[in-house]
Amino acid sequence: MNKKDFPKIHFYDQDFVDIYDKTWNWLGNSWINATSGEVDADNGYFVYPGEQQLVVDQAESIFSSFFLVYSNKNYTAEKNLDYLYSKQEDSGAIRWKYDLKSNAPIFDNSNPEGIGIPLFAWAEFNFYHKSANKRRVKEIMPILQNYMKWLETFKQPNGLYAVPSNTCMLDTEARKDSCYPVDFNTAVAINALNMSSLGDILNDKELSFQYKRMYFSLKTRINGLMWNEETGLYHDLNKDEQKIPAKTLAGFWPLLAEIPNADKADLLIAHLGNPETFGTDHPFPTISADSPEFSKDGNGCNGSVFPALNFMVIKGLEKYQRYDLARECAIRHLYFVLEGLQPADGSKGDMYEAYKPCGEGAAIMPGNEAFPRKRFMLSIGLSTIALMIENVIGLSISLPRKTVDWIIPNLEIMGIEKLSLKRNLITILSNKSSRGWEIQMESEKLYYFTINILNQKKKTLPIPSGKCSMLIDKL
Repeated sequence: MNKKDFPKIHFYDQDFVDIYDKTWNWLGNSWINATSGEVDADNGYFVYPGEQQLVVDQAESIFSSFFLVYSNKNYTAEKNLDYLYSKQEDSGAIRWKYDLKSNAPIFDNSNPEGIGIPLFAWAEFNFYHKSANKRRVKEIMPILQNYMKWLETFKQPNGLYAVPSNTCMLDTEARKDSCYPVDFNTAVAINALNMSSLGDILNDKELSFQYKRMYFSLKTRINGLMWNEETGLYHDLNKDEQKIPAKTLAGFWPLLAEIPNADKADLLIAHLGNPETFGTDHPFPTISADSPEFSKDGNGCNGSVFPALNFMVIKGLEKYQRYDLARECAIRHLYFVLEGLQPADGSKGDMYEAYKPCGEGAAIMPGNEAFPRKRFMLSIGLSTIALMIENVIGLSISLPRKTVDWIIPNLEIMGIEKLSLKRNLITILSNKSSRGWEIQMESEKLYYFTINILNQKKKTLPIPSGKCSMLIDKL
């Protein structure tokens, strides 16, 4: 693969820059051509290389697209998703995993239908804002509509979806009685909301209204049936529609779907700072620290910290404008990822699929040496690339709107250099000069730049092509 430069980041902590660079350097080993076995292959797919069976996983493919969009087109962010779309059956089904060598779906006794986390529309909406490719939205819309029709076969008379609890990456014994998982039902709501937004992009009012109505219907049911005022959390339901007692990170998915009102959101978010529930040293454990199943070593989904689930919680915090907390949690998480890569005792570290909630290093699962997977790039890039750009540095980019928003919680030397935005390379850096704090910018085309500094100064300015700078004191 002929690699161009990846976008460079600047940050006052060089370790964060190093871990970002290392992620891009290591990604190539996970792009594999199943026929030839070649790595870093143009015609490869993004899969975990350490196992005999090369698997295209629906959840991993969706989540990895959120950091691959920043690769300056060195990697095709939609490659795995297009593979999954090509496997759609007449019923509309797309299964949760496929063997890349045989192209056959993989089924499991615990999930006989092979249903996965339904977030394709969320990923596609993100693609649209990073590429402004309206034609792609038009082409994939029939696939997404047929997939949503297939999901309806899992819908029950109460309006909720009954599926195995392991469809959404949080498979713990504490959820064994779950029939209606809160994470899956919320994921359907997120997908419906994004389907409505894709309908708006296509100027299809009927489509937009259809999925918005579906979203509000689910929102009402999740709030009415799954919210527990006493625990301040959303819970799975058992087959009798009773809330199961397990307090899991699945209960935070509704933040991402903007389901809780302000009061419910405050109760939920308070848990993230409570060391007795989800405010562990390394945010955020899969189950509450006061759960009987909780393990300080992680023990699979009995407390481990998973980058993909952290990404979900942090993006949920953004929906409620809790940018400071989102950034603080992202930084704390990244320090633990860094500790796993460079252990204090000098031993050899790595980047892992899961981490301990109450200490440094990889999670431990007795009797399972394969867990967690080392150098698990399919989700670790969410932390070291996506959270780094979007939450630590604080940039939010939309190509169709021609906007770049920069939320700066405190004045530091940081920014991004040579980020490709559809044939437009941009650079945005904050530096301290003899004239005070200064933001330097370079672009090949005009765009609109909104800067929000310390929640005290907010301004939107048109940024012309070429180089320019602005003094923060003058804003």
